[in-house]
Amino acid sequence: MDQTAVITLVLIVIFFAVMIVIGLRSRRHASDVTGFVLGSRNVGPWLSAFAYGTSYFSAVIFVGYAGQFGWNFGLGSTWIGLGNAFIGSLMAWTILGRRTRIMTQHLGSKTMPDFFGTRFASRPLKVAASVITFVFLIPYTASLYNGLSRLFSTAFSGVDYALCVVIMAVLTGIYVILGGYMATAMNDFIQGIIMVGGIVAVIGAVLKDNGGLLTAMESLATGPNGGWKYASFLGPDPLFLLFVVLLTSLGTWGLPQMVGKFYAIKNEDSIKKGTVISTVFALIVAGGCYFLGGFGRLYNVDVAAEGFDAVIPQMLSTLPAVIMGVVIVLVLSASMSTLSSLVLASSSTITLDFIDPLRKKPMEEKKKLLVMRAFIVVFIVISAAIAIKQVKSRSLFIAQMMGVSWGALAGAFLAPFLYGLYSKRTSKAAVVVCFIWGVGLEVIQLLISLQAISAANSPLLSFVFKNSLYSGVFAMVGGLILVPIVSALTGSTRPKNVDAMFECYNDKTTVGITDNLGK
Repeated sequence: MDQTAVITLVLIVIFFAVMIVIGLRSRRHASDVTGFVLGSRNVGPWLSAFAYGTSYFSAVIFVGYAGQFGWNFGLGSTWIGLGNAFIGSLMAWTILGRRTRIMTQHLGSKTMPDFFGTRFASRPLKVAASVITFVFLIPYTASLYNGLSRLFSTAFSGVDYALCVVIMAVLTGIYVILGGYMATAMNDFIQGIIMVGGIVAVIGAVLKDNGGLLTAMESLATGPNGGWKYASFLGPDPLFLLFVVLLTSLGTWGLPQMVGKFYAIKNEDSIKKGTVISTVFALIVAGGCYFLGGFGRLYNVDVAAEGFDAVIPQMLSTLPAVIMGVVIVLVLSASMSTLSSLVLASSSTITLDFIDPLRKKPMEEKKKLLVMRAFIVVFIVISAAIAIKQVKSRSLFIAQMMGVSWGALAGAFLAPFLYGLYSKRTSKAAVVVCFIWGVGLEVIQLLISLQAISAANSPLLSFVFKNSLYSGVFAMVGGLILVPIVSALTGSTRPKNVDAMFECYNDKTTVGITDNLGK
């Protein structure tokens, strides 16, 4: 075993030990459903902000997206990271954070499907949203394991990818089952610190390896794989870059595992602080990842034969052993933090929003906890099996499902959730239409990608369904247009007690003279 493997192994063992200890210490916070799913709505700003950020940025971004878009756009890909920070974090916290926290507590909602069911007084909407969540979170979760195989093979030659997936899945399952949301949030905080330190160290090492920032930029502009367009302000394809920014930034507003972080935050002050912390975290991690990927063309990678996932591992292969070990732990942190968030979101929604509403007699608290923990195991097993099958068989269907899952979730949920928080006029019929629109558009994208149907005869359809990034953006933007239009035409399907729902925003608080000096 070489030096890189030894250092990496030691760091991984320490990392896993800390994760399990936190899971054990967090068991007291998971004694009831609210504690298990939302940390009793008592999570502070640092834990909330890091939980949001680490759920946002996974190995998919560090290895897959940074490699792919860095290769395609050069340094212009940094705009994706900036979009993630200012649209996906700052604006999301500012526009959704406070109103989500207030209304979901007022309605007693614990999940996004639960919000739809209560806000629009419709059990079928709640069940439908839970099915959409479960179906499309599975391939998204499976995609988290992608990229691990290449990095692990760099550090541990001959180690089977399936073993890496199983170990990661089992250890994530243990601490989530033990401690629920609070264990996830505390581990996310530690994993977030590793991600921040790791990305800063990697960028420094890569730039140093290429003669510094200015020399690296000059080499990118004049090298055999590069050109000035890859060192330019907006890269070679600004329109495509815009679509990537929109999907990866605005899309988070409609993802259940992301929005759920606002349900659990402690108070008003925590929201204000969390907004700043989350934005800075995104600037460093997302901005750093895409900035790093922009230098991918300095390395000899045959992307046609090896794929874009080979770009980042190739960049890292020449780094010192300690840095390589940090990178492995960084990718593990990014993957496990997002995985824990996804499995908790999926297991809670399938239990609380699908199984429980369909029963004649509601489940008791202890039984709900037991069923949620069981579904965490089921969800992890299914996603891990899909990931292993995808790597071994190169299944086109699985690969395309992974591509459309983000667009389907964001396209179906973003507009109804946003308008549901802000507008009393939003109707149940509009939510139904948006669900059909978002999921339907991405199902068509899947069929076109699999060549089951063709859009080649229509220039408009060819543009909309150019790839899942384009169709995902059209799904989101289309929903934002459709919901107010359909709501205006279907006012009779609005809930009767909507005024009472919005009363939560009008509550007044009286403070003592020490906090308010008066006139």
